[in-house]
Amino acid sequence: MDASTSSALVLFGQSLLIGLSIAAPVGQIGVLAIQRTLDHGRAAGLATGLGAAFADAVYGAVGAFGVTTLITWLLGIKAWLAVFGAAFLLWLAWRIATKPVQRRDAVHTPPGTLLRFVSTTFVLTLSNPTTILSFMAVFGALAGRAPAASPWAMVCGVLVGSALWWLILAGVVGLLRDRFDERWQRAVNLMSAALLAGLALWQLLQLVAG
Repeated sequence: MDASTSSALVLFGQSLLIGLSIAAPVGQIGVLAIQRTLDHGRAAGLATGLGAAFADAVYGAVGAFGVTTLITWLLGIKAWLAVFGAAFLLWLAWRIATKPVQRRDAVHTPPGTLLRFVSTTFVLTLSNPTTILSFMAVFGALAGRAPAASPWAMVCGVLVGSALWWLILAGVVGLLRDRFDERWQRAVNLMSAALLAGLALWQLLQLVAG
């Protein structure tokens, strides 16, 4: 194994751990993934997380390839992204709170719904200013020490690491799913809606304070 391949593998491993560590804290995507897993099953929870993983990979690519013009532009519209993300969270909270509880034996998640779950969390993660700053800082630093062919290894690493976390989370929550009757499922939906609304308001307060 030559030095460049060895270096790329090391960076892949580092990026995998970065993707895992950034995805793991329970924020708005974690709440959505848990709620959708309980409501629709493991596939829905995994689809929700994969949307975030793809967005993480996009920001990882921006940082890894050092696209300075795009980085500057994204930081310039950080406030607008935060407002859009907060509004999107409030809309999701309202949808979850007002949606009727589905019977377990009637639940079937069609491919179109899974694709919608992927796309909504992809957009939501892209609009999160914390994600922008986290990935651009970390990947910018790693890219400075990487050989020319390594940025793709970094992007793949963060995608795999983030996706791995969502696979674990959906699997664990899916094991508990059958223990929740309709009353508990309704309580989880309301709690998830309240958490998402709270995160949206916190994001707006952070914007005002900053």
